[in-house]
Amino acid sequence: MNLIDKLNETVAVIKEYYTEAPVAAVVLGSGLGNFKEQMQVECEIPYEDIPHFPVSTVEGHRGTLIFGKLDGRAVVCMAGRFHFYEGYSPAEVAYPIRVLKFLGVQVLLLTNAAGGMHPQHQVGDLMFITDHISMFTHNPLLGPNEPELGPRFPDMSEPYSRSLLAAARQVAAQHQIEVHEGVYVSVTGPTFETPAEYRMLYRLGADAVGMSTVQEVIVARHMNLPVFAMSVITDLGGHDVLHAITHKEVLEAAAAAEPKMTTIMRGLIASL
Repeated sequence: MNLIDKLNETVAVIKEYYTEAPVAAVVLGSGLGNFKEQMQVECEIPYEDIPHFPVSTVEGHRGTLIFGKLDGRAVVCMAGRFHFYEGYSPAEVAYPIRVLKFLGVQVLLLTNAAGGMHPQHQVGDLMFITDHISMFTHNPLLGPNEPELGPRFPDMSEPYSRSLLAAARQVAAQHQIEVHEGVYVSVTGPTFETPAEYRMLYRLGADAVGMSTVQEVIVARHMNLPVFAMSVITDLGGHDVLHAITHKEVLEAAAAAEPKMTTIMRGLIASL
């Protein structure tokens, strides 16, 4: 079965569950799974019940597709994403993003937990992603191209929508939420970075580092789906910061920052 047939089969099953096509999709990163509490939930679909869908294996990723309303807008939420380090191929990691596009989603809103490398970052801060560095992860578009999905050589001059960024800035200002803006670099994981790696990545121009998001963005832009992404800074690296990092600490920091992230996401969706 080719990719298009798989997508059509996945979408046909999902459409049996909900009544209104979602306008926006939100992908929740580690420790950010309580966003659904803000929604009027219509249905939840476990990933294992969706044909051709991967299954989340990481603590802090619930593993359900949630449909419902947020302030009157039809939305779909991925509570749990997939990572290269789990053993999935880049194409499998990004497959759900293609599904969301086929469901009719008009904008993709991504969140993640990231290590802050900029000297001004503190644990619990938010960073709007303005650009990314993808050199350290495998590109999900490797292999034969499907012209029905997008061009062989997609343009990446605007990976993150300028208009969505502008709208998010207005929401943050309205609610007096301080945010940073910067460049996100994706690495494979699952190890956290060494001090030397933090220093290298920062000198290359990255402000935050994580193990997700970039492959999803590449696939979204391949299909001309606008993207907004935001990192919650859950740990610090480089600049003589010497502290052993645990996944438990990452989850705790993300959960503490979640109310601010939720406020911005709600305001952004309301502005669509």
